[in-house]
Amino acid sequence: MASNFVRVRDNLGSIYTRFWTSETAVMVTMALLVGLGGGFGAVVFRWLINTFQRFFFDTLGEWLSFMGPYYVIVVPAAGGLLVGPMIYFLAREAKGHGVPEVMEAVALRGGRIRPIVVVVKSLASSICIGSGGSVGREGPIVQIGSALGSTIGQLLHLSDQRIRNLVACGAAAGIAATFNAPIAGVMFALEIILAEFGLMQFTTVVVASVTASVIGRIYFGDVPAFPIPPYAPASVWELPIYALLGVVAAFVGVGFTRILYWFEDLFEAWRFPEYLKPVAGGLLMGLMGFWLPDLFGVGYGAIEAVLHNQLVLSTVALLAVLKILATSITIGSGGSGGVFAPSLFIGSMLGGVFGLMVHQWMPEGTAVPAAYALVGMSAVFAAAARAPITSILILFEMTQDYRIILPLMLSTVISTVVARHLYRESIYTLKLKRRGIDVYAGKNLNLMRTILVGEAMTPIDQMVTVTPDTPLTELARIFDETHHHGLVVLDEKGELYGVVTLADLERAASEQLMAGKVRDICTTRVRTAFPDETLEDALRHFGALDVGRIPVVDRANPRRVVGLLRRGDIIRAYSQAYIDEQARLTHMERVQLQHRLGVHIVEIPLRDGDGAVGRTLQELHIPPKCVIASIRRGGRVLIPRGHTRLEAGDVIIALVTEDGEEALRACLTNGGGNHTS
Repeated sequence: MASNFVRVRDNLGSIYTRFWTSETAVMVTMALLVGLGGGFGAVVFRWLINTFQRFFFDTLGEWLSFMGPYYVIVVPAAGGLLVGPMIYFLAREAKGHGVPEVMEAVALRGGRIRPIVVVVKSLASSICIGSGGSVGREGPIVQIGSALGSTIGQLLHLSDQRIRNLVACGAAAGIAATFNAPIAGVMFALEIILAEFGLMQFTTVVVASVTASVIGRIYFGDVPAFPIPPYAPASVWELPIYALLGVVAAFVGVGFTRILYWFEDLFEAWRFPEYLKPVAGGLLMGLMGFWLPDLFGVGYGAIEAVLHNQLVLSTVALLAVLKILATSITIGSGGSGGVFAPSLFIGSMLGGVFGLMVHQWMPEGTAVPAAYALVGMSAVFAAAARAPITSILILFEMTQDYRIILPLMLSTVISTVVARHLYRESIYTLKLKRRGIDVYAGKNLNLMRTILVGEAMTPIDQMVTVTPDTPLTELARIFDETHHHGLVVLDEKGELYGVVTLADLERAASEQLMAGKVRDICTTRVRTAFPDETLEDALRHFGALDVGRIPVVDRANPRRVVGLLRRGDIIRAYSQAYIDEQARLTHMERVQLQHRLGVHIVEIPLRDGDGAVGRTLQELHIPPKCVIASIRRGGRVLIPRGHTRLEAGDVIIALVTEDGEEALRACLTNGGGNHTS
């Protein structure tokens, strides 16, 4: 009996040892813990929002009853009075919409997020939303869940790779619990936070998302976030109209992104105490909310109204425009909250306007306007976030209606593609790009896919061309003087006629045909390329035809030559792209190292009158506890050098220690100091 007990104990011990030495078992267990934390975190966060909302609009409303209905104007400002100092003095990472900060932690710090962010982000965002700030709750809950995952990983002294994995688990858990959307939570974490799809990442993120979703359903119920009446496309002929909605949504999504960061720059350049700027933004928000209360908070009530066809065209259009301004002011002034709910709000209003207009035009051949509102929600968020898979899945899960899936997919994909052509950065990556941080550096392994033919080709004004009537003796002289091996032949209209090579001329000379003209020996059936093709596509032409040069023509007019692509052009473009990629990687490694040393990022705008304007970095004697990471000048991000001369309007992005920020600000304001570089 005793021997059987010993044998069972030894077997259990062996299983236990193998379990805890298995990476999969350990990470799944950790993901389960993160899922529990993210699920309960979402419950607490939503409770905080409701609590502060009752305080600001009920209790504070009673205290300000002497103002009558006008008291709502000062409510968001009162919230800003609490949020501004809390963020400024306790956790700067809690400012804004949260997701870029998580992406930055994954890219630069091995997923390490300070534990205090959980507390500050929860309070700041719940106060901001509860007091009427026009922001969403998805960004905060993603940052809260990610910070929980990061904290668990740091407490257990896990590797950077495992901590990054747990950060993604926390993000998925937050989305899943908050919106009852476990599949979309998984895709959000993989598509946006990690930007990679590995088996281990997928496994752990699914575990965390499912766990958090179960907790969310226990507390919030297993109901869709947006209950909608049944509707579907009237016919397949309606799909082109949804495609057009996708194009319009792309412009709106990109416009929302640009306006949001324009307001951030505006408030950043304002000479005013940073911790009081949310008060000013709150006053502006209060004025708009007084006239249109639907602008307050996450705005789900207005979304449900448009999904049930309860709003008129003028109101829907006005809400779409003002929501962009309200969210941009709230976040730009220093508020804390997400952009997901505002994107859904804007998309639903855009789709509502589009649907109302289309339905008036074709009442029998189109679905009800609310169907377009639903599709618009996904299309605008996809255009802003460049996350089409997440957008499609989250709208499907939030409505639990499969009948609208075809137009939803079509419009979302089109909006993403068009938005990427309009503007490269998403609403999440732009914030980091402006700091000189490329979260995807090194992930584009095939550089040929990143270079367009138009960027590598020799343009038409730098080309040597001939006509069909050029004598072969003249052609021989041109080849001898230019050392080219092939030339483009243009007709009397300046359009493509063909290509003539040195081999063609040598063949004519051997056959004693030198009395002829170029038209007698040139090739008229020529393979061409377009400027918007990638070099990878162009290389297939070279390999298939064994040619050394390809004319580049205008896509709208395939006879109009705009340049010439040679093998040498491809080699030079690839070499420059490789150098640029290595420079980005080196820059990112330097920034990562500085983060490991315990510094944080600050952004300092230079204005007319600052002493640093007109001086080089070497002349300024930057304090030793500060490193200038990059300089944002207009739409460009510059890698700083000692000879880089600063200009008014530049935004200095620096890595500083806690006591080095004031020294750097003083150095830039006064134009130097007694520091040594």
